[in-house]
Amino acid sequence: MIYPTRRAVVAVAAGMPAALVVGVLAPAGWLAGPIWIGVMLLAMAADALSGGSRSRLVLDETRRPFLSVARTSRIAFTTRFGKGPVPGRAEAALDADDRLGLQPRFARSGVEERTATFDFSLTPERRGEGRLHRLWVRWTGPLGLVWKQQAFALEIDAPTGTDLQGVREEAVQMLARDALIGSKTQVDRGEGSEFEALKEFQTGMDPRAIDWKQSARHLHLLAKEFRTERNHHVILAIDGGRAMCEPIGGAPKVDRAINAGLLLAYACLRAGDRAGFYSFDSAPRLLTGVVSGLDAFRQLQHAAGRIDYSAEETNYTLALNTLATKLRRRSLVVVFTDFTDPTAAELMIEASAHLLRRHLVLFVVMQDEELETMAAAEPFEPADVSRAVVSAGLLREREAVVARLRRMGAHIVEAPAARIGPDLINAYVDLKRRDLL
Repeated sequence: MIYPTRRAVVAVAAGMPAALVVGVLAPAGWLAGPIWIGVMLLAMAADALSGGSRSRLVLDETRRPFLSVARTSRIAFTTRFGKGPVPGRAEAALDADDRLGLQPRFARSGVEERTATFDFSLTPERRGEGRLHRLWVRWTGPLGLVWKQQAFALEIDAPTGTDLQGVREEAVQMLARDALIGSKTQVDRGEGSEFEALKEFQTGMDPRAIDWKQSARHLHLLAKEFRTERNHHVILAIDGGRAMCEPIGGAPKVDRAINAGLLLAYACLRAGDRAGFYSFDSAPRLLTGVVSGLDAFRQLQHAAGRIDYSAEETNYTLALNTLATKLRRRSLVVVFTDFTDPTAAELMIEASAHLLRRHLVLFVVMQDEELETMAAAEPFEPADVSRAVVSAGLLREREAVVARLRRMGAHIVEAPAARIGPDLINAYVDLKRRDLL
């Protein structure tokens, strides 16, 4: 496609009044207008011929991108000009599905060695299948009077999955330092509940660890040395209902929960415990068996990828009671959910009571920073007061639900969306230190 640039349109528009004046003043001036238009057409034709060939512009093969929710990824398109004149600069526009978060849709690039590379940024907001449809490339001739444009049909699949890179980065940060769940033997000893060995009592050791019978038998003080108990079962129960599909911090809450769940699963497998996923909304959707060993982490990644978005309300009674009947051994059940509806919260509390009789339950709740901002905002008009009152009421209801769960024996992790992963790891380590699993 070839079409005039703004410069050409302005030149024609600016020259026509002058041609009109000449036509009025000179006897043969009526020819000035057509002559001016002819000159511009000849200049545009010359500009088009010397501006590079459309048919010789080729697009290099582009790899299929693998995107992650709420993480910005770069995708580049490289075009090459064939023989003949080459422009100094070129522009490109990309057509992609809205869910891929393409921003901006236009890019510019200089042409070096007959090659122009256009960079675009994609920041998906949801998991799922996306598609890159079409790429347009345009450039001008030396005079800047004509745009020459070439279109390329892409039809490239762009699947969006869980932010595994973010999980790996957080895992490295959390587990690189010496911690309870480390693999070093000297870190495990003295912190758990499983008897490891007897050793001579030394100053600074806990006197409660002294084994008086063995000390009397050997005629000097001996203390028990313990190690961290392993092989616990950890179930990551993720609510995929309507409330959890709302975005927070640029990503749906359910995706934040999946990232934190994978991070905790990695920590559990590394510590020698077993982990599994469970997802639910109006009904149970996914229940994996517990797996052990770091080699099994890939299985949990694939299972997490099958957790879908739902527009249905969460049925806590059915979901938690079903989970309670499936678990044959005392487990740590980590429930990722959100408290929005007082009625649903009441049903969740009742269903949790059955689960708490046998299992250790940890609820993970993301702080609603938007509600907190509206509740604390300084009012300037009546609508601000209404928003603050409603927001404060919703926050009080959430605090009441959290308080009731704590009184029932549940543990709570409440943190901003960006912090739930590290805070969840800290809670897991604390539960193991206190021998509550």
